[in-house]
Amino acid sequence: MKKSTLKSGITTILCALLLFPTLYLNVSATASPTLSAQSAVLYQPDTNTFALEKAADTVLPMASTTKIMTALAAIRLLSAKDVVSVPKEAAGIEGSSAYLTAGERLTVEDLLYALLLQSANDAAVSLAILASGSVADFVAEMNQLAAQMGLDHTHFQNPHGLPAENHYTTARELALLTVAAMKEPLFKEIVSTRVYSTSSSERKLVFSNHNKLLRFSEDAIGVKTGFTKSSGRCLVGAAERDGVLLISVTLNAPSDWQDHQKMWEYGFSLFEHREIVSAKEYSKNILIFGGTKPFVTVENKEGLSAVVPKNTATRLIAQVLPYPPLPILHDTVLGTLAVYANGKLIGVLPLYATEAMTPLTKRKLFH
Repeated sequence: MKKSTLKSGITTILCALLLFPTLYLNVSATASPTLSAQSAVLYQPDTNTFALEKAADTVLPMASTTKIMTALAAIRLLSAKDVVSVPKEAAGIEGSSAYLTAGERLTVEDLLYALLLQSANDAAVSLAILASGSVADFVAEMNQLAAQMGLDHTHFQNPHGLPAENHYTTARELALLTVAAMKEPLFKEIVSTRVYSTSSSERKLVFSNHNKLLRFSEDAIGVKTGFTKSSGRCLVGAAERDGVLLISVTLNAPSDWQDHQKMWEYGFSLFEHREIVSAKEYSKNILIFGGTKPFVTVENKEGLSAVVPKNTATRLIAQVLPYPPLPILHDTVLGTLAVYANGKLIGVLPLYATEAMTPLTKRKLFH
């Protein structure tokens, strides 16, 4: 188990979100698409922008999209390559299944593929018991993780998403949870996989991804489906085009596949990933007193690219050290270049001296 890494990893993600405020609220006057969903959001994580909202904070059941949190917690608590035995409590769980048998041996990674592709409830229970010793303790871990992430309107009663009175989330919080999960390389790899083949101690296994978005759109890279009679059709999607990532969520959406594709096209019409500043684009002369030359030139060695709303106005503001002390070495940092988009800071680049500078000798200085 790797419980010590669970809290530190989430803390890193939360700090990143808190330190990177929402850049753009009114991203476009373009009319947003009409959706079948009772609740929905379209989220652009790089700019921390909810580009589309429909009853985004309504508390609803989320069915098997629960397994996003199940997978995230399991990845943090278990080692993916460990070979484990299926607990007897997991065999025969109702609903979607990988038909695991008690004592069957396979890797944690295999169970994660069964969980996220096949939406296997028996894999969910297996991972819960293997990670925490019992389903109840694992669910407590899930809820603790949700609390650490600031998901105040999310609560879990089980690791699989079968109907339970106190099992719910919101479209907004499910999007934020998904962003955290997509930062895990193994999770991102699994949810983008269409078919996975492996072998357990007893048989060959083939898991097929229930997420049809992976077949409907070349931009799709995940994430998870869900359905029960009480929740309706639930779907979390992720798409990436030309460096722009979108996270889409629908809860209780009769036409969820269409909803997500419409949201993606809308989102890609709003944002672009582009180079804001190229390497060595900016240079400035700084006055020097007592040097072999009257000034030293500084420039940005690195460029800066970012996701921004289309037609974004950018601005560069340099701050340099006045009359820097001598000697100056080549590549000494003598200032910074702040990069703004639509008035919001998106990055800071160091400004380096392009050459060395030594002081004049007293003889030369007063000659």
